[in-house]
Amino acid sequence: MPGQRKRKRQQRGRRPADPGDGHWQVLFETQDESEWRAHLRQLRAQPERVDESKLRIDTLCGRLTYPTTYRLSRLVPGPAREPGQA
Repeated sequence: MPGQRKRKRQQRGRRPADPGDGHWQVLFETQDESEWRAHLRQLRAQPERVDESKLRIDTLCGRLTYPTTYRLSRLVPGPAREPGQA
């Protein structure tokens, strides 16, 4: 499948989120690609650096009836687990 090697290379080294770590909260969502890119530039230009390992960038590919949507989410920590629970 085209692009699979690049995708695997990008995912190498990333830690997948454990479901017990929390949930994903949507910070920004739009259907305008230029607005999306401007928001990412502003986010990266802020003096207080955002931990990008806690961010998830999604591009929901559209078809004729559903337009392409761009979404930025962050991992919100969930409640702490009690010892002995899986």
